[in-house]
Amino acid sequence: MGELLLYIGIILISTWAVWKGGSLLEESSEKLSDFYRLPPLIQGTIITAVGSSFPELAATILSTILHGKFDLGVSAIVGSAIFNILVIPGISAVIVKRMPADLSLIYKDTQYYIISIFVLFISFAMAYVYFPISVNPGNMEGTMTRWIAIIPIVFYGLYLFIQGMETRDYRRDHGKRAVLGIDKESVNIRKDWIKLIISLVLIVASVEGLVSGAIFLGEFFNTPDFIWGITIVAGATSIPDAVVSIKIARKFKGSISLGNVLGSNIFDLLVAVPIGVLIAGTAVVNFTVAAPLMLFLALITIIMFVFLRTNLALVRWEGIVLLILYVLFVAWMILETLGITSIVIK
Repeated sequence: MGELLLYIGIILISTWAVWKGGSLLEESSEKLSDFYRLPPLIQGTIITAVGSSFPELAATILSTILHGKFDLGVSAIVGSAIFNILVIPGISAVIVKRMPADLSLIYKDTQYYIISIFVLFISFAMAYVYFPISVNPGNMEGTMTRWIAIIPIVFYGLYLFIQGMETRDYRRDHGKRAVLGIDKESVNIRKDWIKLIISLVLIVASVEGLVSGAIFLGEFFNTPDFIWGITIVAGATSIPDAVVSIKIARKFKGSISLGNVLGSNIFDLLVAVPIGVLIAGTAVVNFTVAAPLMLFLALITIIMFVFLRTNLALVRWEGIVLLILYVLFVAWMILETLGITSIVIK
């Protein structure tokens, strides 16, 4: 019991450290984005999103290299993506009542995120089809190689290219007005870069505590590691995204807040997952577990897309629906752990 309390304490302290790092990240990234005259959507979908996704990236690398548990890292990322899509916009919409979204966000970023889900899903399928380990219908496993891992990373490169074109067009059309709105001499750029680096180090350092805690809880309660990864680790590592997005939403910048969520998830799926494979060389993928979770992620993303397109905004009642869906997801994972359902755990 003493060891259990110790690891619960480690998880709580690590969660607090991730939250502090997220707050520092939000402050520094916003100032740096303004200094370099980046368009609002780019601030959300790349700068802030990639920074706040570092916990998930660290979770994949640490769980794969130090603990040899690639599935734990993947579950943390998929769980984080589900948390980001349902909880963060849900809470934000409840707080501000209405989060406006521009058409660029809806038709470019949201749809590219849906594509990202299917690209990663196809990569998992290729691992099982071309490098099968187990062909048991109840446990379909395959080996994900570096060549397969490169596929989603290439798609992320395409996403960066598209965003780069957006930045060029924005500076061409709004460059003069953007410069006039910023007093660059009043910005301590070196100090803000130092803050950004410290925030990332603090976030990454706390993730090992979360990963170790998830592994211990799995062993202590005799449950699969991925259950704790997709709930506890995913929720804790998503705190920077939540901190950044909710603060931005309260400033009535709905598109930037939603852009951070989508950009973070795109980075998680197309970079954070395959980077662990590139480092380790190969990793075992349980397609039986991945398939229903990726399908659920795709469905809730489509639901949010419909919500955003209907009113060109996410309103309060839609936010409540998203939160209810997350509660149902957690309940589903509990039922899987207890053996009442067996969609994921065979």
